[in-house]
Amino acid sequence: MILMKDIIREGHKTLTTVAKEVRLPLSKSDKKLLKDLLQYVKNSQDEAFVEKYHIRPAVGIAAPQVNVSKRMYAVHVEDFDGVLYSYALINPVITKKTNSLIYLPGGEGCLSVDRETEGITPRYESITLEAMSYDVASDQVIPVKLELNGYIGIVFQHELDHLNGILYVSKLFPSIPNAKPAFEFANDLENEA
Repeated sequence: MILMKDIIREGHKTLTTVAKEVRLPLSKSDKKLLKDLLQYVKNSQDEAFVEKYHIRPAVGIAAPQVNVSKRMYAVHVEDFDGVLYSYALINPVITKKTNSLIYLPGGEGCLSVDRETEGITPRYESITLEAMSYDVASDQVIPVKLELNGYIGIVFQHELDHLNGILYVSKLFPSIPNAKPAFEFANDLENEA
């Protein structure tokens, strides 16, 4: 079980290192890590669990955040229509993106950043992401192609940045010309990625 003590923080070398491709078929340790990453995110959205184990809420977490420099991350988040995006992804790649930029009003958050930050981070408004997805329930690895936009797209891009050795704090701006907010009430969002 991943707890806050297992999550490395800003300044750690692994967070600024490009993660290595994951070899398939998955090893037992890679499967366990993917399960643990996804479970952390799910657990972090349970108020009783958060209180008991003193963990921070999240919608995603990447392997480098637990000091494993491999191209894997997990997300568990609903869009505003109640559609659940719950994935343990391996070697994700953006294969298509729009030129238009969006941002999360009020800024993004991160389990690996313990300080308050000011500014906004540019993200593509829409992306196509391709990856292998580990289905924990069936123990199968299947290819996925996801069309993502708005807030959900931001979540997936934030986690992909972790695999490329990028923390959102390295690309904070006071404003982004021609970019639009992902949604108007983002300031109410308290989840972190």
